[in-house]
Amino acid sequence: MNHLESSFSGRNNPWRYIVMFAAVLVASNTVGAVPLLIAYAARAATNPEVISEIAANPGNLGVLGLDPNLGLFVNLFPFLAGLAIFILLIKPLNGRSFFVIINGTGKIRWNRFLISGLVWLILSAIYFFIYLKLEPSNFLLENTSSTLLILIAVSVIFIPFQAAFEETLFRGYLMQGFAVVARNRWFPILVTSLLFGLMHAFNPEVKEFGFFIMMPQYVLFGLIFGVITILDDGIEAAIGAHTANNIFLCIMVTHTSSALQTPAVYEQQTVYPWTEFAALLATGIIFVLILKVVFKWEGLSTLMSRVEEPAQHNHLPNTEVLSSLR
Repeated sequence: MNHLESSFSGRNNPWRYIVMFAAVLVASNTVGAVPLLIAYAARAATNPEVISEIAANPGNLGVLGLDPNLGLFVNLFPFLAGLAIFILLIKPLNGRSFFVIINGTGKIRWNRFLISGLVWLILSAIYFFIYLKLEPSNFLLENTSSTLLILIAVSVIFIPFQAAFEETLFRGYLMQGFAVVARNRWFPILVTSLLFGLMHAFNPEVKEFGFFIMMPQYVLFGLIFGVITILDDGIEAAIGAHTANNIFLCIMVTHTSSALQTPAVYEQQTVYPWTEFAALLATGIIFVLILKVVFKWEGLSTLMSRVEEPAQHNHLPNTEVLSSLR
């Protein structure tokens, strides 16, 4: 095992994790907001009256009159900025390379990313088309025009960065940090899944359906991605599944409370959060079982195993362990 054990080779003082988390948030909301600020300025220059609308509701991109595909890019750009800052800071701040955060080795397993993404995409398509057949009146065919080609291009190019940022931060960086504290695998999965859910607490879906209705779904996503990270000893499979999930939703189906508003093929009229939760749970279980066979993972008992500091890292002067939190 390499992914969690590799964290002992770096510097793990609590303040380093706080600084990193703060840095990526600041970068996402400053550098990452530049395209949005440019759009605001351009719109205000041609129509000064829109300034009051922007001030009243800064999150409403509709007042900018942006092309939906350009609006998707504007929404995704902050994740690129956050990922870039993370890559720049990980070595000087924690003494580990970006590749160590991925899987504890010196290379990325692209086959894990591609296979996992393909499996998730197939399962998502099967679920969606069954749902579409069972309740066709709940879906309106909205877009079959050539603009779909642009949407596909924007989604395929930029969504992987969004997924990579979230998985690197939660299933990579923070999971490794909590493993140093707890010396096990189940605790990092639980804590990072809860934090992942809370990170989405300001999504429009939460405002629409309620915190305690949507949080279980976000946390469940985190648990699924956390389990496959541990079983596959790295985050490539989690990035692949996360990427496939978001690309599929952006292209195939949207609804009025979706976090990413896109000119998708279908618009869902009514969303049933607990139905979606049950479907996600079933999909997640099937997904894990399929990957277990494909990647020849060991048993689920791996999730309960301890994380031991590699012998060669014991007593190294540059290894600062979170001993004060154990």
